[in-house]
Amino acid sequence: MWFQQFYLNSLGHASYLIGDEKTGQALVFDPRRDVEIYRQTARDQGFRITYACDSHGHNDYLSGLGELAGSAHPPQVWGSAAGELSYAHRPIADGEQIEFGDVGIEVMHTPGHTPEHISLLVYDRSASADTPALLLSGGALLVGDLARPDLLGGQEQARRHAEVYCDTIQTKLLTLPDHVEVFPTHVAGSLCGGNIGSRLSTTLGYEKRTNATLAEVAEKDEFVRQCIRLDNLPAVPPYWRRMRTQNMAGVDPLGVLTEPPALPPDDVAAALDGGAVVLDTRSSEAFGGGHIPGAVNVGLGSSFATWAGTVLPADAEILLVLDRSGDLWETVWQLLRIGYRMPVGWLAGGMSAWRTSARPIDRTPQITVDELKRRLDEDAVTLLDVRQPAEWAAGHVTGATFITGAELPDRLDEVPADKPVAVTCGSGYRSSVAASLLARERDIPVINVAGGMTAWQRASYPTTT
Repeated sequence: MWFQQFYLNSLGHASYLIGDEKTGQALVFDPRRDVEIYRQTARDQGFRITYACDSHGHNDYLSGLGELAGSAHPPQVWGSAAGELSYAHRPIADGEQIEFGDVGIEVMHTPGHTPEHISLLVYDRSASADTPALLLSGGALLVGDLARPDLLGGQEQARRHAEVYCDTIQTKLLTLPDHVEVFPTHVAGSLCGGNIGSRLSTTLGYEKRTNATLAEVAEKDEFVRQCIRLDNLPAVPPYWRRMRTQNMAGVDPLGVLTEPPALPPDDVAAALDGGAVVLDTRSSEAFGGGHIPGAVNVGLGSSFATWAGTVLPADAEILLVLDRSGDLWETVWQLLRIGYRMPVGWLAGGMSAWRTSARPIDRTPQITVDELKRRLDEDAVTLLDVRQPAEWAAGHVTGATFITGAELPDRLDEVPADKPVAVTCGSGYRSSVAASLLARERDIPVINVAGGMTAWQRASYPTTT
């Protein structure tokens, strides 16, 4: 048996390729939308992708199953027999055994994170016929955490899912041998858990000893309470509302992709007049120093997809401002993975070309925490904190307004408008995103706090809990 993990930092996502060296067959598990990485790896190893499967209908990205199924030699697509899946697939049910060469697959229905969720227990028959080697756990068991059960409804539905989750763990997962390696889909960087560890795999035995939520499983009421503690969970980005529906229905293949054109300032201005949205992918400092009026700032990096999906409308016609032309395809793929259309173009020559074309420029002032403290003492600004609930609970500035960045697009009217708004987060990245959205959607002077609450605390300024 041959095995490889593919880690996508920007989504906190891991996917897997399992190949049988005897038959040359291979399985892709939980593929992301840009599937060429699996095809290339399979070619390099002399495999053909004959099977593909998702653990569940994902909330955080669009699946690559449709891309694989649309290839010249499509794999057989598996899907949970417990799921209401609208795409063509072979249903696989709890306890079913599938063999290809030396690879043995035992299907485990592991509901909790979602009702249809499946995990795959994998055997390497060349090593042992009846001893499992690893578990592709999807969202059933994470490194140091469990996937959240609250994504598909309100508090009562989340409670029911958590109760089912408790049974899944007790009757399915904890009965597995301690040596079994666990490879989750939701890994470091994912918002599908509140305390996911930084390692990309674990073992059953290690989780039994160290996973704090798993330790509560013997007491169902306490387990459920811990699972649905929203103050311990990240806020859900708006684009997640769209992902699961599309994944359950089946994601249409992208087809042949054409590169977004480089546009001179005149063409960018015309597209803006037609309703396009400028997405400026430069750093918060560069954006603050000068940007196209109405642009939203999401710096290209590990959190780009999450925050682009937070501030961009679902049907947005996107114009890019890039730091480097070489960033184009990385930016494009991060957008395509979460369901946006191909950008209509990018600003040729960057902001230098825009400035020299004598077009208007806006700025977002950047202030230090020392300046923030002085203005707060003078009652000259409103402080908006856009961090996650757990960060706010751990310590915040007295009198600050708290709206998580993920909720801000739906709560813009709650931001006080009687004075300039200083926006803070942990370091200045998320606050720049939020400040750009506020400047675009509300007629309020906005200021970004450089260094955020990390700098505030290092300066020994007071916080409350």
